[in-house]
Amino acid sequence: MLKLAEIYRYLDSISPFSLQMEWDNSGLLIGNMESSIKDIYLTLEVTKELALSANEDTLIISHHPLIFKGLKKLDFSDYPSNIIEILIKKNISLISMHTNFDKTHLNKYFVEKILGFSSYCMCDICCIVDGEFLFDDLLKKFNYPIRFSKCRDIVGKIGIICGSGMSEFDLMCKKYNIDCIITGDVKYHDVMKYKSLGISIIDANHYNSECFFGDVLYSYLKDISYNAIIFDLENPFSTK
Repeated sequence: MLKLAEIYRYLDSISPFSLQMEWDNSGLLIGNMESSIKDIYLTLEVTKELALSANEDTLIISHHPLIFKGLKKLDFSDYPSNIIEILIKKNISLISMHTNFDKTHLNKYFVEKILGFSSYCMCDICCIVDGEFLFDDLLKKFNYPIRFSKCRDIVGKIGIICGSGMSEFDLMCKKYNIDCIITGDVKYHDVMKYKSLGISIIDANHYNSECFFGDVLYSYLKDISYNAIIFDLENPFSTK
């Protein structure tokens, strides 16, 4: 069996945890580096269903940290303590690769494989595509329902952050003259603000812009013969 420390070192080598944003909580969240690992699960989110179905001595590698802000108590009737209780009882370790993996892999995958852009530059956590694009053609890149705010027919510089990245665009738009934003979890007041500035927005949906996390990481673990299981998480939202 593999030691948790060995897996952690490998993950850190392909996507250094030191790259995470200052507000993030990536890295080892639950476990002991000396633990022996039988199975590895890859998931966007740690759910109660996954915690219950995983075997003892498993390692879960998630994109979103289960423990994000400081916990002052563990009330097992509340979230996320209800899931943490199950993980600890079953000696399940948890590593999260969040904004560090966004910077090194996930944003690039979203831009190249999902949106189909081959030329772009990476500015910290944001991918920037420079050119001349019909806004309506950008909408055609999405094969699922999206929300958008169109300010002009043609856009020149697109800023892209998968997941929820609106908080980063105040500085990015001014610094790089971005006139179109693609990210997820866009709020009403964000749209009103950027519409007044003439900046178009496409809400790519948080889940749909990151749900391939397990697939991306799986290819790296497979290359070094680490057997991993991808836990397919369904979009928690339903539409009609």
